[in-house]
Amino acid sequence: MYKYLDPLLLSQLRLAIMSYLMVAREAEFNALREQTGATAGNLSAQISKLQEAGYLDVEKTFRNNYPLTICRLTERGVEAFEAFYKDLKTYFGQ
Repeated sequence: MYKYLDPLLLSQLRLAIMSYLMVAREAEFNALREQTGATAGNLSAQISKLQEAGYLDVEKTFRNNYPLTICRLTERGVEAFEAFYKDLKTYFGQ
């Protein structure tokens, strides 16, 4: 039987963000933008959705007088991603 898939992670960009952070655990906004190829506005909107769900912590600060945004995966985010991956595998009979 097919499992429920978290609709928040069905978005290609949100899944890309989470996949990258599963390895890196934290990343600067510009690194995520480079890795995903997303526009700054779209990336910002998707990060906000993940933050609202409790999957990411977002720290906004400054480095050399320039804004710096750091995204960190939360424990809840790790659990959600692992459950998504496990449930997705049921669609392939594994």
